[in-house]
Amino acid sequence: MTQGHSAPPRAGRTGRLSVQGWMNLVLGILGVLLVLAAVLVSAQISRTNDRTSDLVDRIQPARSASFRLQKALLDQETAVRGYALTGDKTFLAPYTQGQKDEKRYGDAAADLLAEYPKPTEDLKNLRAAAARWRAGTAAPVIDRVRDGAAVPSGTLDSSKTEFDHIRELFSVQIAHLDAVRDKANDELDAAKRLRDGTFLGILLVLVVGGGFLAVLLRRIVGRPLTSLERDAQLVRAGDFERPIAIDGPSDVRALGLAVEDMRRRIVAELSESRSREALLAERTAELDAQTGELQRSNAELEQFAYVASHDLQEPLRKVASFCQLLEKRYGEQLDGRGKQYIDFAVDGAKRMQVLINDLLAFSRVGRMGGDLVEMPLAETLERALSDLEVPIEEAGAVVETEGELPRVLGDRTTLTMLWQNLLGNAVKFRHPERTPHVRVTSTREGGMWHFSVTDNGIGVPEEFGEKVFVIFQRLHSREEYGGTGIGLALCRKIVEHHGGQIGLDHSVTEGARVRFTLPALPDSPAADATAAEIPGQSQESRSPETRSPQASSSAPLGAAQ
Repeated sequence: MTQGHSAPPRAGRTGRLSVQGWMNLVLGILGVLLVLAAVLVSAQISRTNDRTSDLVDRIQPARSASFRLQKALLDQETAVRGYALTGDKTFLAPYTQGQKDEKRYGDAAADLLAEYPKPTEDLKNLRAAAARWRAGTAAPVIDRVRDGAAVPSGTLDSSKTEFDHIRELFSVQIAHLDAVRDKANDELDAAKRLRDGTFLGILLVLVVGGGFLAVLLRRIVGRPLTSLERDAQLVRAGDFERPIAIDGPSDVRALGLAVEDMRRRIVAELSESRSREALLAERTAELDAQTGELQRSNAELEQFAYVASHDLQEPLRKVASFCQLLEKRYGEQLDGRGKQYIDFAVDGAKRMQVLINDLLAFSRVGRMGGDLVEMPLAETLERALSDLEVPIEEAGAVVETEGELPRVLGDRTTLTMLWQNLLGNAVKFRHPERTPHVRVTSTREGGMWHFSVTDNGIGVPEEFGEKVFVIFQRLHSREEYGGTGIGLALCRKIVEHHGGQIGLDHSVTEGARVRFTLPALPDSPAADATAAEIPGQSQESRSPETRSPQASSSAPLGAAQ
């Protein structure tokens, strides 16, 4: 597959801003439009409120006060006329109340009409004419009647004529107030129409502007993103040769460039991967051939180990047997050195036989016994103690188990060999001045069981802590301690085959302590009930009365400390 190389298009004006920048720009424009709309709407609402306030708070109350002022003047004129005709003083009460109402409503109308020149001037003329009427007509009439004098008929006619003039002034004032009211109504209607038109215009501008900005945003941002998504989907579907379109805002372009670079790298790595696959297929074929050859070789080696364990031991047995026959038949004719040579030959043949058995057992760890199964570890310890009954009894050793051993996944044969080698070493490498004492403990920490076998023997120097687990490595001569030097190496192989680790604990000051671990069963209890077959906290070595001797001379007792 060849790599596609398409030069990305140059960034246009739309590529100068990122998606966030375009969003901010669009939101900013919409914000400016909204602010302008709010200003216009506020101005129109304020104007409408002013016109409404003029009508409701000034003009209409002023007209009402003017009508009440007219009523107060009419009450005064009627009271004066009735008092003049009847002389009844009760007519003076409406006159006095009319003066108070005149002042009250006249002052109120003056305050409300302060901003309107013509109605204000009309009110002043009306109040001045009323004052002249009271001073020139009403007061003299009231005084003459109070003094008991007759009121000339012409005086009442003159009062009526003068009051008619006041009515004319009032009509002029009301006409001017109606003109002011009509003008305010016209201005209010105009303000409402302008307000409604402004609302409609703003709504239209917002709708058109919003649509335009949406189309602009779609064209500048949406299309490049859609194109990028489409190309990325095609590349993901396997069309690695398709170049990625790079257009739009700066961050979309950056994303497109990153995806394009990733596509090119995928194409390059895919090509390289296919080359490696071809090479790997070739190497796999070679490995398959080598694996088949190795399997045949392993089968031959296993057959050789089986043949060696039998065919090599037969000549050794013959050598040992004929050397013993030589000693028996010609023993009287041999001197001491000849008998010593025969002993050396017999001993060498026997040691060679033990070595062959140990090597065979070492090579079979991991292949003997099949799959690991759940089993009580106490049973393997019991079998090992049974096999070691004779050497334990001869050494007078004491073996005790602290606590109960758990159930584990393992191979019964190899775990028995593990205990047999560890306990056998503890008995064999005993201190000449101490009775052998061996203690087996077990504790659980997390998902692992920790075991230890502690003795009071000669111990192992710390610098040889790893050497003793290497096959054929010995710390003592064969004359001091027998064995082949395979025991602890076999123990390590068995423990590691079961998923654990083994080593020496140098914290003890007397003797040696071997620690090893085994995986715990999932959600297993602290110990298995079957381990109760080992009686008591302290288990001493079995006597011949309770155990049949089964120790074998070929048992791998020779551990390499």
